[in-house]
Amino acid sequence: MTRRTRFQAVLFDLDGTLVDSAPDLGDAANRMRERRGLPPLDEAYYRPRASSGARGMIEAAFGLTPDHPAFDAYKAEYLDTYGEVMTRRTRPFDGVESLIAALEDAGLPWGVVTNKIERFALPLTAALPLFRSAGTVIGGDTTPHPKPHPAPLLEAARRLGVEPAACVYVGDDERDIVAGRAAGMATVAARYGYLGVDADVATWGAEAIIDGPLDLLNFLELP
Repeated sequence: MTRRTRFQAVLFDLDGTLVDSAPDLGDAANRMRERRGLPPLDEAYYRPRASSGARGMIEAAFGLTPDHPAFDAYKAEYLDTYGEVMTRRTRPFDGVESLIAALEDAGLPWGVVTNKIERFALPLTAALPLFRSAGTVIGGDTTPHPKPHPAPLLEAARRLGVEPAACVYVGDDERDIVAGRAAGMATVAARYGYLGVDADVATWGAEAIIDGPLDLLNFLELP
């Protein structure tokens, strides 16, 4: 089908934008708490912090920040634990599969740009059928700089063979919008995602804000 949009490719953040990974991210933190004789915390507590990855989960579960002497050891343990559970309950958000099908029908290539390191981003996307048609998956360590640096987005555009200005980037964290704008891409904020604690999406500077995945079709001017 012929494209009917000014864009030539769509790029997405992963956690909180395409997939709901909060259950597995929180489970890994709770497993660490269990080892220390601590009670589990509710998934709802972890959810708004999920976009911050291991750092956010460790701070939520144990109150440790990167400047704490024990943080690196906790982070290493968390990553190992998360690797054991990361595909158990992670699923695409409602509407995402229909959104991707619509992009495919329109002949629009798409890809993923996430700060999740390749150690997790590649096997996670490989485990979910949704990503079989993804043109590229860029992890947080694919380039020398993670988001909010534009390098990962520029690499994704290069791999897709599309000029950055012809791409739109969709994410649920302010750094996604900062990175997209720095790369010269149109940006869309996913308000249905994790957002972060006390986030004010309206201040991020995105060209559009969507309340569900299928709302992106209106921005793209696709049926």
